Amino acid sequence: MEKIWLKSYPEGVPAEIDSTHLSSLVALLENACVTYAEQIAYISMGKEMSYSQLDEESRAFAGWLQSRGYAKGDRVALMMPNLLQYPVALFGTLRAGCVVVNCNPLYTPRELEHQLKDSGAKAIVILENFAHTLEPIIANTAIEDVIVTPMGEMLGLKGILVNVVVRHVKKLVPAWHLPGSINFQSALASGRSHGNQPVTLVPGDIAFLQYTGGTTGVSKGAVLTHANISANVMQAYAWIKPAVHEGQEFILTALPLYHIFALTANCLTFLMIGARNLLIANPRDIPGLIKEWSQHPITVVTGVNTLFNALLNHPAFAKLDFSTLSVTLGGGMAVQAAVAERWVKVTGNPLLQAYGLTETSPAATINPLDLKAFNGSVGLPISSTEIVIRDDHGRDVSQGQVGEICIRGPQVMAGYWQRPEETEHVMFADGFLHTGDVGYIDEKGYVFLVDRKKDMILVSGFNVYPNEVEEAVAMHDGVAEVAAIGVADEHSGEAVKIFVVRKNPRVTEQVLIDHCRTLLTGYKIPKHVEFRDDLPRTNVGKILRRALKEGV
Repeated sequence: MEKIWLKSYPEGVPAEIDSTHLSSLVALLENACVTYAEQIAYISMGKEMSYSQLDEESRAFAGWLQSRGYAKGDRVALMMPNLLQYPVALFGTLRAGCVVVNCNPLYTPRELEHQLKDSGAKAIVILENFAHTLEPIIANTAIEDVIVTPMGEMLGLKGILVNVVVRHVKKLVPAWHLPGSINFQSALASGRSHGNQPVTLVPGDIAFLQYTGGTTGVSKGAVLTHANISANVMQAYAWIKPAVHEGQEFILTALPLYHIFALTANCLTFLMIGARNLLIANPRDIPGLIKEWSQHPITVVTGVNTLFNALLNHPAFAKLDFSTLSVTLGGGMAVQAAVAERWVKVTGNPLLQAYGLTETSPAATINPLDLKAFNGSVGLPISSTEIVIRDDHGRDVSQGQVGEICIRGPQVMAGYWQRPEETEHVMFADGFLHTGDVGYIDEKGYVFLVDRKKDMILVSGFNVYPNEVEEAVAMHDGVAEVAAIGVADEHSGEAVKIFVVRKNPRVTEQVLIDHCRTLLTGYKIPKHVEFRDDLPRTNVGKILRRALKEGV
């Protein structure tokens, strides 16, 4: 297979990476904590944590786990938004040789029970705001130890005020009762007195059971080894190295760290280069996010299309100082051209796309960081990564033809946790992973994402990709957000239906259909339009088409 994309690589980016010097993610952490000891690693609600403090606190958490008898391979669940407690618990868990099971704080009790039972997690660190979710189902799981942490627990004196506001003013902490639970600081104090015994880790050891979003069915745990994640960190580092300054970057982390995109990109890759990391606990609070941004010289921001769109739609955003911003990276869902064009006009910084999956740790393609304008592509296959496009029979198609995107590389997961049949279903014998995404590769090696295979709409035998319809609708200046799905139609099998959040209340169904007539061929034009105040989304803000389909 000819790697045509290598001809388009930015100067200084290697065709292959070598991650053999990183035996584990613990080695990555320890290297960073020694190299950048006195620099700031994380900032949360005005409280700073240095690399040396991260080193000390994560050792303490590892010590606590070991004092409770946790051994290499035991699973520890983390259920928190972006707070200082998260990286401390994350790295402490890995240092103890345990496996991190990231849980979405917005899970229902049923969803949480599934993940805890499936993973066999024995301990959980949970923000007190969500302790009531755990209470009714804990008896059905293997959980032995519960750490319940209040929002302000690592903020010093300011944390007392934060906890009062969260609990009593905003009333964000429903009543809960979990006998035997302790708080985070108690665990750290216990761990400090016990001490942390280093654990020998090898590349094949499991680092994360990272559960798929469940947007296409039952949530499954992708087994991501220290080798998988270390390789992806080195791949991302090789890609960004020519464009960043080690020890000087300042990254805004609004996407939750428990999500694979922010976990590998923001938390690990930028930790390795000594960046400061501004943690945003609630990315839905757009005014609060903008206020935080205004107080720091942000150089890098990652996000999803809905986040960028929400920022652009807030009048205060355009007043920020963007003079230090050098990299904006979008992933998790397709970035719409209309959003990318507005972003560069407002910030002066192009919005570049990347692409990957939970199963690929996640990065598989990234656009060159020296691109001056949005190109609609999700980028080039990154170092040590091969991509082929295959038809429904598993055969490679010609360059430029549309088919299923398939990926091979050191970042591809070891499989799904305790689901050999599911693993076999997504892995070709030659090591390529079925992604379920439809796309093509152009003559320069750029990968273009057309849509999710399962979201495709079949209108009178013609394939209609929701992304294409959404892109067209979003070009109307009266539209804030849009999602397209297929609904049953007695004449054409399926018809296109769009759900629209309006910027302008005077926009009507007919206005949008007429608008689409100028941009789409007949069978792609929406037949049904429904206006909504909001659209259902995943924890990172990705619009949930499945939820819209189920509600039809």
